[in-house]
Amino acid sequence: MKFASTETYVAPPDLTLAVNAAVTLERPLLVKGEPGTGKTELARQVAQGLGMPLIEWHVKSTTKAQQGLYEYDAVSRLRDSQLGDARVHDVSNYIRRGKLWQAFAAPERVVLLIDEIDKADIEFPNDLLQELDRMEFHVYETGETVRAQHRPVVIITSNNEKDLPDAFLRRCFFHYIRFPDAETLAAIVRVHFPGLKERLLAAALAEFFELRETPGLKKKPSTSEMLDWLKLILAEDLQPEDLKRDPRQILPRLHGALLKNEQDIQLFERLAFMARGQR
Repeated sequence: MKFASTETYVAPPDLTLAVNAAVTLERPLLVKGEPGTGKTELARQVAQGLGMPLIEWHVKSTTKAQQGLYEYDAVSRLRDSQLGDARVHDVSNYIRRGKLWQAFAAPERVVLLIDEIDKADIEFPNDLLQELDRMEFHVYETGETVRAQHRPVVIITSNNEKDLPDAFLRRCFFHYIRFPDAETLAAIVRVHFPGLKERLLAAALAEFFELRETPGLKKKPSTSEMLDWLKLILAEDLQPEDLKRDPRQILPRLHGALLKNEQDIQLFERLAFMARGQR
């Protein structure tokens, strides 16, 4: 079975090629791209498209690689021993399976999402090298070795906040999700808003790309923010004419869905001030 675009997800040809290549090579797919370009959603769509369950591991700054394997709750065992609980004689009662263990032990092949790996410590990817490569790990407390019953499809996302180790990159199939062009973005919008009138779509896309390409923006609006903006436009029943922005106006309509920091708002205020000065 090959991954491809669906009725609810538009996957460009280079992205479908990357997913299917990673599945064929049985290597993790490392996906980078701007926040909001659908990296996390990709894993969910791959799972749906390939008919596999999805296991999600969302990485935080405090996440350790060991947590993906298992955690030993020594505190609970000590407490139970003081209370005379018979459970203490079996250490496995205090082993909590992590997301990798869950994926390895699954009765069928699954998609494992390791989301935003670059949020963790720089050693985090290195600490997973052997487990992702050999698809097994050792549980020291019980002496058992956990091996994957079915090699999972591993999708790893990164917002490129820090460089990943070369040894880790070597084991992955890499793909960078470029921001979609106008035609692709229009196709994505039609999937989410099938009844959207073409005139309104054209006006929204023109305004969106003009804003996105404004020099000096600290954070360019993403695909997900475009969809939020369109949802508000439809809720307010705005017309194509309502979206046309006079260069002397300060901000676009419903700008809070597109501009997410005060520096970018101040940028548009300065541009508007300059435009008024040229009148």
